[in-house]
Amino acid sequence: MKELNRLAKQQRSSMMALYGTSLLMGGVVIGQAYLLVSVVDKMFIEEAGFQDILPMLGALLLILVGRAALSYVNGRTGIRMASKVKVDLRKRLLIKWAKNPLQASLQGQSGQKVSTMMDAVDGLDGYYSQYVPQRIQTTIVPLILLIIIFTEHVYTGLIMVITAPFIPLFMAIIGVMTKNKSEKQMDKLTAFSGRFLDTLQGLTTLKLLGRGEQQKEGIRSASLDFREATMEVLKTAFLSSLMLEFISMLSIGLIALEVGLRLVVFESISFFTAFFVLVLAPEFYLSLKELGHAFHTGRGSVGAAKKVMEELEEKDQPVRWGEKKFETNGTPPTIKLCNVGFSYEDKGFDLRGITAAFPPRSQVAIVGQSGAGKTTLLHLLAGLLDPSDGDIVIDGLSRCEYGERDWFDQLSYISQSPYLFSGTIAENIAVGGREGVTLEEIEYAAEKAGISQMIAGLDKGYETPIGEAGRGLSGGEKQRMAIARAFLKKPSLILFDEPTTGLDLQTERILQSSIQELSKNSTVITVAHRLHTIREADLILFLENGKLAGIGNHEELMKSTSHYRDMVTAQQGVKL
Repeated sequence: MKELNRLAKQQRSSMMALYGTSLLMGGVVIGQAYLLVSVVDKMFIEEAGFQDILPMLGALLLILVGRAALSYVNGRTGIRMASKVKVDLRKRLLIKWAKNPLQASLQGQSGQKVSTMMDAVDGLDGYYSQYVPQRIQTTIVPLILLIIIFTEHVYTGLIMVITAPFIPLFMAIIGVMTKNKSEKQMDKLTAFSGRFLDTLQGLTTLKLLGRGEQQKEGIRSASLDFREATMEVLKTAFLSSLMLEFISMLSIGLIALEVGLRLVVFESISFFTAFFVLVLAPEFYLSLKELGHAFHTGRGSVGAAKKVMEELEEKDQPVRWGEKKFETNGTPPTIKLCNVGFSYEDKGFDLRGITAAFPPRSQVAIVGQSGAGKTTLLHLLAGLLDPSDGDIVIDGLSRCEYGERDWFDQLSYISQSPYLFSGTIAENIAVGGREGVTLEEIEYAAEKAGISQMIAGLDKGYETPIGEAGRGLSGGEKQRMAIARAFLKKPSLILFDEPTTGLDLQTERILQSSIQELSKNSTVITVAHRLHTIREADLILFLENGKLAGIGNHEELMKSTSHYRDMVTAQQGVKL
């Protein structure tokens, strides 16, 4: 609640508008009651003519229009406040995830993040669009009414003072129950969203493994859990509404009884005073009831707020960047790894003590068994992660001293599954280059990547649309599209993450030829498994359980590192 109130206070103009409309609303309610009572008193007690009360009826109509206008302004102000807060929180979430996308992708399911950004942030709407405006209005309007009622009839004011505290007391009790249940409901929703999206993405795999029915039951169970949690929240809401109505009805009944006795039996007050306080009393309790309903909505938003704040406050390892311009002058940089280490705290994996130097235009291979830390080292070199220990030095300066944009302008990273966007082939290749690249440059890059012949065979050529994530293209074609991006970009450093895994021999030869061409003007660092790639490397880093177990070229490692020799022997299928 503190964080929600802090965000509300940041919307100063909206808060001031709410206080202003609430003050006007108090005056309008009193004016409406006064004119209504005056019209009835004039017509039925003083027996005045219709012409005498016509001005008051006109004033009453204006008051009613003014009240409707104030209610509209109050509601719009709350909606505008909610919209600004939601936009701000979504921006903060996006900035947090964008600052370290790799860490964000490793933590939790995509569906949970989508649910947090969409459902959890939307869950805050009721707090700002309903609860905050009503809280301000209930702070001001009932107080104004109470002052007026005390000046007219003290005993009615005393009854209100005695009975009114029961409403906030009951709200506090219900609020505790609502908070816990709304948090449980939000947890169930994010769990359901995460599982649903995860299952949807792997639907083909589940079908082929014969696990479709099992997953269907899992989704059904998660949806039923969410339904039960939602019904628990609704039951609490209905109970709250019932009790608020009961307390209000009982309080108004007591006031009516007391005023009726004094008017009819004891004849100690006038009809105008009795009718006036009877008209104002429901307005007093109506404001408190509406706060009760809004309070329930506000407490329901606490669970959503907790989910959003936990995501925003979750610690990660942000990548540091400086402002130094990265200039190559046509020569790739010299890269040094100085006792580099990195730790995934939640996974317990450590990469440590990596020391190596990569000369310009060298071909470097990073090899080792699965889980040895190869891809993690590549992520560190790319600038997607910051070292926990040591440093990566580029041309004598720490990598974190360079500007982020300058660094990525000189870098190409090609993974096992390059991502292709929904659009044309030309648009997807152009992503790798600068703004305003020409079709001739795109065609040249495609030719160098060995994909121009395939494109030429398509009806629409470079304007051929492809589906999201490259649907319609084979794995080899996706890789060659990524290589074409690199040729278009002409980077100083190219990182490959096992680019030939799962490809046929012909496609692999095309890619190897393209890599050789790129290495003429760039430093190429490859996470490799294929013996051919390893043999061609100028320098090989052999990793084992997060440590550098050997460094050198192929012949040197065959002599000095037994585990490397065993790995090569197993791949060849013969004893050396």
